[in-house]
Amino acid sequence: MLRGSAAVIAFLAVWEVVPRLGLVDRVFLPPFSEVLAAWWQLAVSGELGEHLGASLVRALGGLVLAVVVAIPLGIALGWYRPVAEALNPLLEIFRNTAALALLPVFVLLLGLGESSKIALVMFACSWPILLNTASAVRTVDPLLVRSARSLGFGAGAVFRKVVLPSTVPTLFTGVRLAAAVSLLVLVAAEMAGANAGLGYLITAAQFNVEVPQMYAGILTISLLGLGINQLLVVLERRVSRWRPATG
Repeated sequence: MLRGSAAVIAFLAVWEVVPRLGLVDRVFLPPFSEVLAAWWQLAVSGELGEHLGASLVRALGGLVLAVVVAIPLGIALGWYRPVAEALNPLLEIFRNTAALALLPVFVLLLGLGESSKIALVMFACSWPILLNTASAVRTVDPLLVRSARSLGFGAGAVFRKVVLPSTVPTLFTGVRLAAAVSLLVLVAAEMAGANAGLGYLITAAQFNVEVPQMYAGILTISLLGLGINQLLVVLERRVSRWRPATG
């Protein structure tokens, strides 16, 4: 923990010092203190909260929808071979299609409002969750399954008491990856067409040559991603309390 904090502090110190020494043009990379001051001004004015709220609703909305859709589908793909054989070719086509390439399609179908952005985030987030869930179900330890069956558990009980708990670590890995993807895709979509959101804030600041505000938006995205990831880590620990501690 201390080493990680030291690395962050060292990075911020370099960021502060390098522009002040003239090693880079401070017009394009202002000192961290100026970025922090711009961040505070945006926060006090309420502008940052407005953009953050818009991005958070879109990102979490798409992520939650992806969880609701992708986890049951991933379980079906991993548990039932006929389902996997029937759907794998179609899923491979969509999985290898860049989400941002479909942005014009979502805009044409759903309009320029919130629906198209949330749907795009959902599409992009579904694949890490789907693939990790299916892989987790397929790779459950066969010895655990045979042991449960030898104790008289039926198929439903084996699935509930052995398969589902075993998928938790890999499933949450997929959700955490999807959370990072949600912000990546959303910010790009907001840069392409939006009137609010962190992506819009960054683009507007760039066009207006408000470089500290631009970096303040980028910093906010980093902090938002870090916060969402930490919440998922805490949730995973609560859900999987039955697992023995490691390390």
